[in-house]
Amino acid sequence: MARKEHTSETQATQFLRKNQVSFTEHPYEYEEHGGTAVSARELGVPEHDVVKTLIMQDEAARPLIVLMHGDCKVSTKNLARAIPCKSVEPCKPEVAQRHTGYMVGGTSPFGTKKAMPVYVEESILALEKIYINGGRRGYLIGIDPQVVVALLGARAVQCAL
Repeated sequence: MARKEHTSETQATQFLRKNQVSFTEHPYEYEEHGGTAVSARELGVPEHDVVKTLIMQDEAARPLIVLMHGDCKVSTKNLARAIPCKSVEPCKPEVAQRHTGYMVGGTSPFGTKKAMPVYVEESILALEKIYINGGRRGYLIGIDPQVVVALLGARAVQCAL
C-alpha cells in the first residue's frame, strides 16, 4: 500500500509550485529495477497511466527527454524519424544524471539541471491524469498531462512499441 507521509521538496516540486501547478503526491516503497510495474502496483493505478521519463541522445550526443507509458517501450527508429534526426539512443545513467541532476529511477522532466527538448507519446496527452516521477526514487506526482506541453513545450510524437 502507498505510504502516506510528508515528503520533502525536490527540484521538480519546487518548479511546479513556482509555476502554480496543482499536483498530488504519491510516495511508495521503491524497489531497485522494479520500474513502473512496481509504482503502478503500489499506487493501485494502471501501469499505462504511469509515465516514465527517459533521457536519450541523438547522433550528436545532444540530450532529449522522452515521456512514455510505463507499459510501453520507445521505438528509437520511429522517434528519430519524428524528431527528425539520424538516430536516438538512451543515455548512460551517469550522463543522464549529469544532464538532469536526478538519479536514475528518480528522474522527473520538471526542474532538470539542463533545458532539453521534451517529446511525449501522443496517447499520454489523452489521459485524464498521469503519474510521473516527482524527482526522487519512490515518489510520483499526479498531474494533468497537458502540463508537460504548457510548461515544458513537449512535442507529441508516436514512438510507442
